[in-house]
Amino acid sequence: MSFINYLSREINCKIVYYGPGLCGKTTNLQYIYNRTNPDAKGKMISLATETERTLFFDFLPLEIGEIRGFKTRFHLYTVPGQVFYDASRKLILKGVDGVVFVADSQMLRAEANIESMDNLRTNLAEQGYNLDTLPYVIQYNKRDMPNISPVEELRHLLNTGNVPDFDAIATTGEGVFETLKSVAKLVLTELKRGAAR
Repeated sequence: MSFINYLSREINCKIVYYGPGLCGKTTNLQYIYNRTNPDAKGKMISLATETERTLFFDFLPLEIGEIRGFKTRFHLYTVPGQVFYDASRKLILKGVDGVVFVADSQMLRAEANIESMDNLRTNLAEQGYNLDTLPYVIQYNKRDMPNISPVEELRHLLNTGNVPDFDAIATTGEGVFETLKSVAKLVLTELKRGAAR
C-alpha cells in the first residue's frame, strides 16, 4: 500500500523486517543506516518501551531510478521479535509493501523461526494480505555462528514459496544490502505492474 506524495513527487514504500527475537533485524537496519548517504536518509527512530523496541528510518536510494517521474523512498521497519508483542507486530505490518524475513541460522532457533513465520502469515492474513503474493525475501542470518543449520534445511523449513533467499552475517554486513536490494526490486516491480494497469 505505497503512499504517493505528489508535492515531493515521491512514492513511499514500507518494508518490514520480521523474524524471531534476537535474529538480527535491528542489526540489519543499523548496518544499512550507518552506510546510507546522510543526504538521502531521515533520522533513525527507536520506539522503545520497557520490554520491546521498534526501529525505523526512511531513505531515498539514488541509483534505483523513477517510476513515471516519481522517486521511490523506502521506509524500513523492524518488529519486536517476541511473539507476545503481537499487537505491535500487527500495527507495524499495516500498509506493508514488502517483507524481509530474518531467520536465525542456529539449530536451536529452528522452532522460533517456524513460529515467527507462521505468526507473520497469520498477521498478514488478518489484514487482508497473502504472503504468497506479497513481495518478500528470506535472510538466513548468523551464518558465522557455531551449530548452524545447513541452508538446504532452512530452505525446506521456511522457504516453501521458493522466494529469493540470502546467507548473511548482519554484524559484518555480509548479505545485508543484497537482501535489501532484492526486496526493493520486488516492491518496485509490483509498483510498476500497478502503474501499468
